Amino acid sequence: MYIDTHSHLYDEAFAGEEDLAVRRAIEAGVSKMILPDIDSATRESMFSLAERHPDNLFPCIGLHPTSIANNWKDELDAVMSQAETRKIWAIGEIGIDCYWSKEFLKEQEEAFRLQLELASRLSLPVIIHSRESTEIIINILKDCRHLGLKGIMHAYSGSAETYRELQKIGDWHIGIGGVLTYKKASIADTVREIPLERIVLETDSPYLTPVPHRGKRNESSYIPHIAEFLAGRKEVDIEEVASVTTRNAEKLFGI
Repeated sequence: MYIDTHSHLYDEAFAGEEDLAVRRAIEAGVSKMILPDIDSATRESMFSLAERHPDNLFPCIGLHPTSIANNWKDELDAVMSQAETRKIWAIGEIGIDCYWSKEFLKEQEEAFRLQLELASRLSLPVIIHSRESTEIIINILKDCRHLGLKGIMHAYSGSAETYRELQKIGDWHIGIGGVLTYKKASIADTVREIPLERIVLETDSPYLTPVPHRGKRNESSYIPHIAEFLAGRKEVDIEEVASVTTRNAEKLFGI
């Protein structure tokens, strides 16, 4: 059995095929999927899909850093209020993104801190998006060490040294996805130095499709391909990858 800890199966890329994608995942041995939130535009679609598959889909709530714009306070207010009233399994996807734009960087940082505090207050894990922002993320997590945070560094692309630094400031797992299967991907070497007990599998579907399906829409049923590559890099059986990463996710999310 596998768990996909990061899947946007409610994305418009799956329009009309969401339930089929869930079925394909289950048939591939991916019985549980974590659904990170983006913003209010797709939130109801996410919760609606999760309600149709309560044993398989586990929704989260959070304001994605690339969704932070002039109306960010209204968006964040919605996250804060709904986190208290809806059944959720994590706060995410949250973080800092300096790749697309730095126009709202200060607002991204404020929203990130407030959502970290929310996660701590609700005793929930966080799912962190970090793109060209590792130093900023690390510094904020150091400031928030007292919150006792836990969670996932989604689509991890950092070094083994950064991983070791993270372990000093919280209870962090590393999200490994399709990028691992790409030629010349630095994470392929880094995972050798990260204990399997600190790794969870993810697709980030519909994005970051693994080999041999690269170029197509990604989906949760492709998790076994990522597991196979990880087993090769770690020089262990794929059954061990499945068992350990599933146990890691179950413990982190309480599922």
